[in-house]
Amino acid sequence: MTDSPALHPHTRSEMAVWASVRKAQDEVTDAITAFAGSLSFVYIHVGWFALWILLNVGLLVFDSYPFGLLTLIVSLEAIFLSTFVMISQNRQAARADVRSELDFETNLRSEVWSVHIGRKLGLDPHEIEEHVQRLVAQARTGLVDGSASDVDPAADA
Repeated sequence: MTDSPALHPHTRSEMAVWASVRKAQDEVTDAITAFAGSLSFVYIHVGWFALWILLNVGLLVFDSYPFGLLTLIVSLEAIFLSTFVMISQNRQAARADVRSELDFETNLRSEVWSVHIGRKLGLDPHEIEEHVQRLVAQARTGLVDGSASDVDPAADA
């Protein structure tokens, strides 16, 4: 047996690619967005609003009705939170793009390997591709007209 170099997979990991482009500010933004989307955030705000209103109705009036300062603070918070949410959504879209690119690379690599293996087995790649196209058309027709069923690749061979 010959000493051949170890074969390493060429498929890139989504996590590795994503980790290489993430920054510390991304983690902070994600943490803020995750907290803002939690029930803890809601409970804290309900308590904060209730305390603010109770203090300003009786004990310590620093923001009398209609609570202009509270409205200003909540409006500013909403502006910042909506910005964080949009930043997180944009980053999730970018991550989906990375995932899509990696899927494409993996699919292309699989197709190239399949063609080479098929040729070694004596299969005609053009005949196989025609068969695949018929199955894809059959599946799409079933989806469009509502008669979708499992496609049997061996049924047409």
